[in-house]
Amino acid sequence: MNPPAFDRELKKGSTELLILTLVERRPRHGYEISKLIEGRSEGVLRLNVASLYPLLYRLEKRGFLEGRWVEKAGQRRRRYYRITPAGRKRLQERRGTWRAFVDAMRRITELEHA
Repeated sequence: MNPPAFDRELKKGSTELLILTLVERRPRHGYEISKLIEGRSEGVLRLNVASLYPLLYRLEKRGFLEGRWVEKAGQRRRRYYRITPAGRKRLQERRGTWRAFVDAMRRITELEHA
């Protein structure tokens, strides 16, 4: 059975939160971010390259991420992203908004309110 397809807008609005969360503790490259989102969501959330990399570039342009190219012997050159102080502030804001949204949805959708 395939996981349910998430509404495009809901996914779009939460992707920034997911990315900032995953680079909060250490720098990561785009492919790693994509695989972590897919793995931790058990395949429910998947980001294709066409949407992930433009978002990473936008977050970098807005000052929330800082990218750095890294070359390792025998591997492709990869751009690693780390969170900036402005990105940490944005992450805290997005987490607060997400918590409020989830709490509101829970209050409405729990069986006792039906």
